[in-house]
Amino acid sequence: MALPEGQPLLNRTIGRTPARPARWAWPDPLRALTSAWSLCSVPWLAPADREALALRRFRELIAFARDRSEFYRDLYTDLPEDDLASLDRVPIVTKTMIMDNFDAVVTDPVLRRGSLESFLADPRLAGQPYAGGFAVWTSSGTSGERGIFVHDSNALAVYDALQVFRFRGALPSMDWNNAAFAMERYALVAVTGGHFAGVASVERLRSMYPWMAQRMQVFSLMQPIDVLVGQLNAYAPDIVATYPSAAALLAQQARAGNLRIAPKQFWTGGECLSESARRNLEQTFGVEVRDEYGASEFASIAVGCSAGWMHVNADWVVLEPVDERFEPVPPGVPSHTVLLTNLANRAQPLIRYDLGDSITVRPEPCPCGNPLPAIRIQGRGDDLLELHDERAGAVRLLPLVLTTVLEEGVALYDFQLLQVGPRTLRLRLGAHEHDKSLRARQALRAFLDSQGLQGTHIELDEAPPQRDGAGGKLRRILRHAVHDREHAATAHA
Repeated sequence: MALPEGQPLLNRTIGRTPARPARWAWPDPLRALTSAWSLCSVPWLAPADREALALRRFRELIAFARDRSEFYRDLYTDLPEDDLASLDRVPIVTKTMIMDNFDAVVTDPVLRRGSLESFLADPRLAGQPYAGGFAVWTSSGTSGERGIFVHDSNALAVYDALQVFRFRGALPSMDWNNAAFAMERYALVAVTGGHFAGVASVERLRSMYPWMAQRMQVFSLMQPIDVLVGQLNAYAPDIVATYPSAAALLAQQARAGNLRIAPKQFWTGGECLSESARRNLEQTFGVEVRDEYGASEFASIAVGCSAGWMHVNADWVVLEPVDERFEPVPPGVPSHTVLLTNLANRAQPLIRYDLGDSITVRPEPCPCGNPLPAIRIQGRGDDLLELHDERAGAVRLLPLVLTTVLEEGVALYDFQLLQVGPRTLRLRLGAHEHDKSLRARQALRAFLDSQGLQGTHIELDEAPPQRDGAGGKLRRILRHAVHDREHAATAHA
């Protein structure tokens, strides 16, 4: 959604309201070309040379964080300054540590959590520059807490280059801003209403390059499926980017004859893409499917290949698969969690940050020929729900949509929503979230009504959410096979 003229926006002078929305600065062409050549040449370096490059950038990041971040200066008090050959000497950080010490972590005094929270409270500002040139993205609360992540202009340039030259495989000599999208209609089908990385990135490009705005559109998954299908039919996108679960829903609509689009490519991310889901998309739409692994902490961690693996952008992000004791796990063994170091972003350094995903590193070279490290990811495991309306018709609800209703509408992060029958949902809240129960049920009620599910019951369960995922993440949307109406501690909405 484009920002209306005159919409208040925080800029570098906090509290000042500019006359018109802030605009992103255009990237420096020479730096963009240099970055492109670097990204295209790095994968073919010898592994030792590529690791040396990442280690050099890691050392530079440590030195910068020590100098500019009060949090890291204190954290690294006992860390030798001249011996960083071994990453495991560097302390591990968590989302809770980063958020609890936010103002001490960031390296620019203009970045303060209070002002950022005010900025984030307005979803119309998603994708607009904060304080003159920072991107601000939020993460889902699968660990029970929302994350706020600020990215500087250098990091954004790296993410853009990775997207174009690694994910899309464009040639470094091309002017991608004109050629990559100018003749293609791009549709991002996503949850909206917040400052999510995908939506914010599209809005950023629309703001930077107005001539591309009509060929880059965001379509909300928060609306009824028939409305979404009608919008996509009218737009006729050449490229569709969405989550694998949403892509499966669109494929179902296409097979039913409702969705009549002929895209050239499907891009997926945000969830794990199974091989069966990939085949389903390829067979339904007759298109190439490209998959990407990213997060609010780093936009493009890895890109998919023809052999079904994800290749890590190891020159700009360090991934360390570890067990429950944060000890390294060998290739071929699924990790309990993974530690991420963002080598591109210095506004909010993330160094050996517990990302929470479980990954498995491929022991042998990938058969696709890409020499970058290959991994598989076990990410979110939430379920697609299928409720019945008053005519017993099935209405499918995507898990990311339901979590967004509660996260963005109620600021509820520590919860579990279970389907326990064709017309019954059960909500479990964390220990400190019970004061939000009424608003949570009201938000769910309003959303269900908008989907034609007025007859759905919402129960409140006094049992806490049950965690069983890697890294302490929570499966928040679950579909139970058996509907147990006898529950001692429920209250009907």
